[in-house]
Amino acid sequence: MIIKNDKDIIQLIKEDEWMMDILRAVKSLNLPDWWVCAGFVRSKIWDTLHGFKERTPIPDIDVIYFDDTNMDELEEKKLEMRLRNILPNIPWSVKNEARMHIVNNISPYSSSVDAISKFPETATSLGVKLDEKDDIILVAPWGVDDVINLEVKPTPYFKESKELSQIYEERITKKNWKDIWYKVKVFHIENSY
Repeated sequence: MIIKNDKDIIQLIKEDEWMMDILRAVKSLNLPDWWVCAGFVRSKIWDTLHGFKERTPIPDIDVIYFDDTNMDELEEKKLEMRLRNILPNIPWSVKNEARMHIVNNISPYSSSVDAISKFPETATSLGVKLDEKDDIILVAPWGVDDVINLEVKPTPYFKESKELSQIYEERITKKNWKDIWYKVKVFHIENSY
């Protein structure tokens, strides 16, 4: 399948019953400003662009939401348990982005989309959710060109400081996406744009 734009990505997810089950499960929690993001979306796109017949396993399903009225980490664990009761064989990871600035020692996020925009890579800065009619909404603060073109680049946020640049470089070494998706092109900070 050729993927040219966000509509193609939405169609790809819509046709994937496993992904739709995950989105429906998360929607059932009625979380404020929720998204399923990062590798959940990126891996599907890259698997498709590589012609893989089998889904590449991902270490976790990243669910984020934004609730500044309850920033207790225990709440996230309770939500993971609720999701495990709905879909037990999924490696759920739930994070309230209203508190993640404390964990990451950075300025507070204003929303979940603000948090997604500050993920390390543009190709990972993606989120999807279902609206009230169960239509898929895709958010891509840096667009979808990089993920579609199989390019790993730092988000502008991760180019701001030497410390963040180093985190980006360590992540791309650790993740080693080229071992899984051989067509991927990785850009380092010094030659990223």
